[in-house]
Amino acid sequence: MSLSMQQTRERRKKRIRKKVSGTTERPRLTVFRSLKHIYAQVVDDVRSVTLASASSAVDKFPESGGRIKGAELVGKMVAEKAMGAGIKSVVFDRNGYIYHGRIKALAEGARAQGLNF
Repeated sequence: MSLSMQQTRERRKKRIRKKVSGTTERPRLTVFRSLKHIYAQVVDDVRSVTLASASSAVDKFPESGGRIKGAELVGKMVAEKAMGAGIKSVVFDRNGYIYHGRIKALAEGARAQGLNF
């Protein structure tokens, strides 16, 4: 049986989510990537609450939505919001995506702003 790319990503996602969970002290930074945009959220899984979020889908986003520079900017934006909420350390959930390109750029942008993971 041949699986599509979406099905293999869903399998990876389930496998990762068995091990990765966000707590109140160390929430989960999760990433979603579409063809045009990239989205990031900091989630407390214990309380089921989104603590901070950022995306390239806002109207006045300075870069083109889905590019690597745009992903890095989204990483910096979500890290600033998380730091403003008092969060210094997170668990990174790549959501089944391979760690390269836009996912890696978002992670490096968040680390550049001082977020630890």
